[in-house]
Amino acid sequence: MTSKKPVAPLASRNGVAPSRVWCPPGPWSLLIEFLLERFPHVPRADLERRLGCGDIVAEDGQTLHLHSVYQPQRWLWYFREVAAEVAVPFELTILHEDHALIAVDKPHFLATTPGGQYLYETALTRVRQFFDDVQIAPLHRLDRETAGVLLFSRSIPYRGVYQQLFQQGAIYKCYEAIAPVTSTLALPFTQTSRIEPVPNKFVMQQVAGLPNSCTHIRLRQQWQDEQGQCWGHYALEPETGRKHQLRIHLSSLGIPIVNDKFYPVLQAPVAADDFSAPLQLLARRIAFTDPITGQRRQFDSQRRLACLPLT
Repeated sequence: MTSKKPVAPLASRNGVAPSRVWCPPGPWSLLIEFLLERFPHVPRADLERRLGCGDIVAEDGQTLHLHSVYQPQRWLWYFREVAAEVAVPFELTILHEDHALIAVDKPHFLATTPGGQYLYETALTRVRQFFDDVQIAPLHRLDRETAGVLLFSRSIPYRGVYQQLFQQGAIYKCYEAIAPVTSTLALPFTQTSRIEPVPNKFVMQQVAGLPNSCTHIRLRQQWQDEQGQCWGHYALEPETGRKHQLRIHLSSLGIPIVNDKFYPVLQAPVAADDFSAPLQLLARRIAFTDPITGQRRQFDSQRRLACLPLT
């Protein structure tokens, strides 16, 4: 397979770029046979319909059909389909935009990039649609459940320069969370641990070994509810960016974030249109020295965690 990045023969569609799949050598005579094996989760009727409509094309732009012969060593291009994608009824706010960088304030429940059951209801697709620019790409990610500041690259020549800031730990990030307060944890506190994926699952876990994650934890405010439970408004400053790092660190300390459906115990999924219990985690601030201009940049979320008491 060539290492050169293939050029899509299809233009973007409503802010969504086409997807591709590589055709390796194999025993298939017809293209449909390969597609059925490559995409076992897609019903045969759907694949036949898409081939019948000419929705799948070869790398030279040739339209492929139901009886097309399988040809290896080439790319196929298509647009992903998501059945009955649920609309996320919350606005994504543009905080800043220039020729190289875009900062947005992402709401809860909006995925950063397309994947799984989310295609158009993502921050990336909304930003691409707003600026009419399919070249825009995320510089980092926030969980679908997490709200707050999210950065995008607007210029391909500068993209790698900004990405290096994240890789080098040169980005200051401050999050806020609502979680229980316990008398057994002296604050401020720095939690370090080794975080690794749970095999064949979406969640992560802490394991023995050299730490690869670090989070500084401070308590900004605390209060009691009517049942006498003590809650805290925490400031979290991660030095690293492991998947689910903040959620795992607080859960491991006995103070899981309010409305966390993954930690400490994975709960049954809720309906896709249930927006009643947002995870109480907010990416409040991102700051860094711009490698292009040399200026200090700071972007702050304008959102407020729903469980904070009114003052």
